[in-house]
Amino acid sequence: MSYVGPDFDPHQPRRGRRPRALTVAAAALVPGALLGWMVYEAVGGGPAGGGGSGTAAVRSSASPSSPPPTASSTNDDKPPGPTPTSDPLKGKVVVIDPGHNPNNFQHTAEINRKVNIGTNWKECDTTGTSTNDGYTEAEFTLDVAHRVRTLLEKQGATVKFTQDGDRSWGPCIDERAEIGNKAKADAVVSIHADGAGTGQRGFHVILPAEVNEGAADTGPIVTPSRDLGERIAGSFVRTTGSAPSNYVGDGTGLVTRNDLGGLNLSTVPKVFIECGNMRDREDATLLTSGAWRQRAAQGISEGIVSFLRG
Repeated sequence: MSYVGPDFDPHQPRRGRRPRALTVAAAALVPGALLGWMVYEAVGGGPAGGGGSGTAAVRSSASPSSPPPTASSTNDDKPPGPTPTSDPLKGKVVVIDPGHNPNNFQHTAEINRKVNIGTNWKECDTTGTSTNDGYTEAEFTLDVAHRVRTLLEKQGATVKFTQDGDRSWGPCIDERAEIGNKAKADAVVSIHADGAGTGQRGFHVILPAEVNEGAADTGPIVTPSRDLGERIAGSFVRTTGSAPSNYVGDGTGLVTRNDLGGLNLSTVPKVFIECGNMRDREDATLLTSGAWRQRAAQGISEGIVSFLRG
């Protein structure tokens, strides 16, 4: 028997004449049998033929203008839940800045040209560093950048590069900043590896200092950039197992600088990450490992995702 809602009333005896033979038979029944028959009627076990009298009585207790709810109408009464999405970063723009161009070493005159970074003038770019075995920083940064892009695009983000080894040199540090600014990026991360001395190990994330000089005005991005940097540093430790730098940042993995044009000239949240020291043998072993670079990319991307989702 179907329950039709809170308006359910006890079964009411059916009105109408019953055949005389039934009346005579009923009168002859003992009281217990009569009571049993009435209970049987009430729970829907009445005469066959398209629905017993019990079912008819339950339905008639509801108002004709309020038909009994079906499964679909009952579900419609429930408030809609959140719509699942496989693209949580849809609409978000991330710019990845792979540090240095593999071809810079062939264009020393161009990359040595000075550009204004607000606080002073600085070389357009550099060649970057390398491990003692010749694995270059430019190779490293492009590889990690590609891995980060794949991870972010799987979540719906639009990812743009400042360069993809597809230019003869550069771009200069001021143009790198401009690419992120013009894209109105929600986050920009510049990927690097350091060239410090042997025994100096670990990663660090570089945050923009507050600068308001010349073309540089980092005031609006200092706070969100720190948030971005802290999230990347935290996720980088978890995914790579690497410790924060033992030579800068006082063990925090965070360093604030005002002498990097890519940060000074940015108008959107931006940080640099030095993933390790290429000149240290132990760090170099990590940086040259494809499996470790995948973990590094995972750490960077997870930090970006955490920042973008708030």
